[in-house]
Amino acid sequence: MPRSRNKDRSTIARHAPLPTPSARKGFFKIAGIALAVVLTSALAVAAFVVVDYFNRFNDGAVTLEDAPEVEPPSISAYPGEFSMLIIGTDECGEVSTGLLGERCTDAEEGVLNDVNLLVHVSAEPRNVTVVSFPRDLQVAVPACTRPDGSTASAMSKASINTVFEHAGLSCVAKTVTDLTDMPIPFAAKIDFDGVMEVTDAIGGVEVCVGGDGIRDGHTGIDWAPGPRTVSGYEALQFIRTRHGVGDESDLARISNQQQYMSRLVKKILSDEVLSDPGKVLGLANTVVDNIDPSDELGNPVRLAQLALSIKDVPFSEFTFLQYPVFPDPDKPDQKVVPNEEAAAGIWAALLAGQPMQLTGDASNNGGVELVTPAPDAPVADAPTTEAPTTDVPETRATLSPDISGQTADQETCANGRLN
Repeated sequence: MPRSRNKDRSTIARHAPLPTPSARKGFFKIAGIALAVVLTSALAVAAFVVVDYFNRFNDGAVTLEDAPEVEPPSISAYPGEFSMLIIGTDECGEVSTGLLGERCTDAEEGVLNDVNLLVHVSAEPRNVTVVSFPRDLQVAVPACTRPDGSTASAMSKASINTVFEHAGLSCVAKTVTDLTDMPIPFAAKIDFDGVMEVTDAIGGVEVCVGGDGIRDGHTGIDWAPGPRTVSGYEALQFIRTRHGVGDESDLARISNQQQYMSRLVKKILSDEVLSDPGKVLGLANTVVDNIDPSDELGNPVRLAQLALSIKDVPFSEFTFLQYPVFPDPDKPDQKVVPNEEAAAGIWAALLAGQPMQLTGDASNNGGVELVTPAPDAPVADAPTTEAPTTDVPETRATLSPDISGQTADQETCANGRLN
């Protein structure tokens, strides 16, 4: 399908219950990792496919202001560590407008970057860390150059999900770099049309619904407890649900999204996907058609490099973390502010290339329940999904218990509730 960069888009009305099933946000949260893995396989089919991807994917690529210089791409693993920012916006595309109709109208807030992920891949031995930043996190925003060349003024305090509307993808990357001290050479944006189409392309993801099941009028979900394969529209509903899990906070929702990410990684890396050339090509086309990359990410050879860098990472070394926060003293019921002391442990570990030891709960807000057997449980009781294996350092960085999260080899279930 042709890229939809120039078609009219609008944002969805926010925070209102829906009388019929609908979806507002949702984001293919492991898009960068899956994108790289998929395109590595796709590049093998024919040279014309590579050229086609380059022409389409590089169209409209975004230049990141103050991004670190990187080596020219080549068909080999990316040398050393790297970080990638992935944001998900609340823009409506053709598919979501057809589903939501009049709800896809302009909103006063403009286009919000409601999902913000920092994906970091270490140097050898490789590990992958994905840090989720809450949408209501209050941050300092530096002065930025907008895509049209104008200058966006700095802000001493703003919600991170307003930065894209303020000055674009590059400014979100610059803001996250200032917050974390992590250089970001690659970035990409996706809307939730992409979520539906990409999830459809891999044949769905099996998630776990726990508790009493999920009933959430805001997303139209009314699901019984148990395993459920979600794709397309249902995937968006599951990723978006907030009032149907945990304490109904955005932080609980992030934990449930991390369950989805973990299961998505295993599906993407499974033989069911990677051994099926048609599915690989279909997924590659879908991803390319639905992601807006930065300049350096717009080269398919670069994507192949990133893929080769993670192809042997075991599931135990895919770690999904929620950025630690405190309630905002000015608006404790609505906003959060950085817990910089706890977060410092994340950045120190990433800079040192160390894998991390989680000591906090899978969710500090009750969004999910951990169901993985304890580390000393018999092998027969462990999850049956096979994972790549490789040597990993014995020394691990112990994170603060204030940091919630999980690894891809852990099994969690949504802590559902009925509303």
